[in-house]
Amino acid sequence: MTQSSAADPRSENHEGGARIISRPEHGVSRQQICPNALKVLYRLHSQGYGAYLVGGSVRDLLLGREPKDFDIATDARPEEVAEVFRNCRLIGRRFRLAHVHFKGDIVEVATFRGSGTDPDGQDKVRTEDGLILRDNVYGTLEEDVFRRDFTVNALYYNIADFSVVDYVGGLEDLRAGRMRLIGDPETRYCEDPVRMLRAVRFAAKLGFFIDAGTAAPITQLSHLLEDVPAARLFEEVNKLFLSGTSVAAYQLLRRFRLFEWVFPETAALLGEEENNFPHTFLTQVFEDTDRRVREDLPVTPAFLFAALLWHPLERERRLLEEEEGYSPEDALQKGTGRVLRRQTRQVALPKRFAEGVREIWALQGRLERSRGKRALRLLGHPRFRAGFDFLALRGRSGEADPELVQWWKDLLDAPSSKRSKLVGIKGGGQGRSNDKQSA
Repeated sequence: MTQSSAADPRSENHEGGARIISRPEHGVSRQQICPNALKVLYRLHSQGYGAYLVGGSVRDLLLGREPKDFDIATDARPEEVAEVFRNCRLIGRRFRLAHVHFKGDIVEVATFRGSGTDPDGQDKVRTEDGLILRDNVYGTLEEDVFRRDFTVNALYYNIADFSVVDYVGGLEDLRAGRMRLIGDPETRYCEDPVRMLRAVRFAAKLGFFIDAGTAAPITQLSHLLEDVPAARLFEEVNKLFLSGTSVAAYQLLRRFRLFEWVFPETAALLGEEENNFPHTFLTQVFEDTDRRVREDLPVTPAFLFAALLWHPLERERRLLEEEEGYSPEDALQKGTGRVLRRQTRQVALPKRFAEGVREIWALQGRLERSRGKRALRLLGHPRFRAGFDFLALRGRSGEADPELVQWWKDLLDAPSSKRSKLVGIKGGGQGRSNDKQSA
């Protein structure tokens, strides 16, 4: 947390159990808030509703970071929000939300959550394990605070007087660099097991440590991830590994025994690895992914899943060749289908990304075999760059021949006019190179 953003506890007012940090004592400025979010806040306030910036945006502004999203909480019901904004669309069943649309931008507005019954007189719908399936129960600001997950995500910026409202010690946790759940951790994880992954993600993203009480039940309850819809886990995996802090996220996932419930076959191989190959390779992949995010280069779930499932594919391919007598080509094709099918029972993988995984894997053999005109033609493959980058990472971790990697790199870097000579042909065709990692 930056010096300028830390509030002086002596200046904090207390009102109804909350700390009210006045505008001169915190670092959140309206100039840092998205103009469209400000429009929504001001309009709701002018119509007599409470309007608060909440969650990650307040947290990041207090930390001196630039938020990606600006979410708003209000005492207006979704239908009332829709009456205020003609450019509003209501979405969601489990949680009813209002999306206010601007050109190229959407501001999400949520009504304060409560603990009673919903407008139809129905209670929250839960499974026997406590997982919340349906929840449109509305309440007050204070009730809403205690429905949020982590203290640092439960800070509210009030547009009425530009103060920050803190009911749960979120400011103290920000100063301490601590991720702490609101309420009883075991109960909160049972309500929504994805909170375990969120604890890891935020700790990795912010460089925070996870509070001892918040961390204690995770390993014991990690099996609850089995009941999370595979499509939702796909979104969480992307956030964990494609946000620029995948190395730290990977380490925490393994520490808390969460990784094995997301990528079970990969985790099993890590437990019996030889020569550190799976771990070394994955570490190289995550380091390279974080570098690409820092440099604003493209990253893709296809490349990520290809890397995470590479060693399960290698094992499956060997079994098909040695025990079932498949040819190398047929073993690759059949093994690819089996590995992806098993993995997507746990974490969904949209078809367009699954096709990218298949092509990256298939390119590994072609990169090892292709020479002459076939090598030049391969340069024009739409996923060549992704396949080559994958080969290069295998080379850096000791799994692929470094000389082979260097040969392809020299060919890729050479001017088109000199490529034919490099592959040993005269007057041959010239391939075109795709310099973007496309998968």
